[in-house]
Amino acid sequence: MSPKFERCTGISQSRLELLHKLMEVDEINQTALKQQVHIDSAAVTRHLKQLEEKGIVSRRKSSEDNRITFVKLTGEGRKKIEWYCKEKEDFISKVFDGFTEEERTVLTELLSKVQYNVNKIEN
Repeated sequence: MSPKFERCTGISQSRLELLHKLMEVDEINQTALKQQVHIDSAAVTRHLKQLEEKGIVSRRKSSEDNRITFVKLTGEGRKKIEWYCKEKEDFISKVFDGFTEEERTVLTELLSKVQYNVNKIEN
């Protein structure tokens, strides 16, 4: 479903998750952002670099510690995230077309159980 989501919305689920977190704050330390979205450091850096090239986010080094990078959405980024959210809602609506509210609730409960079981599995 992820490739279809990405083709329909134009953004990966992990990037959308990053952007959602950035929407919640004015600015955030890149390490703290990584911890909140549970995406590995290299992937976060790669996503942010590409988003910065597109003008969606801006990054700056801390004046006190050059190892720390702060990230925030640009004005254009805020507009894009609103559009991406609408596209995600449209995608989800299409995925669940024909489902009753009860069926959606049951499916959500079942998938939550699956996720819980996956999280319990030790490597």
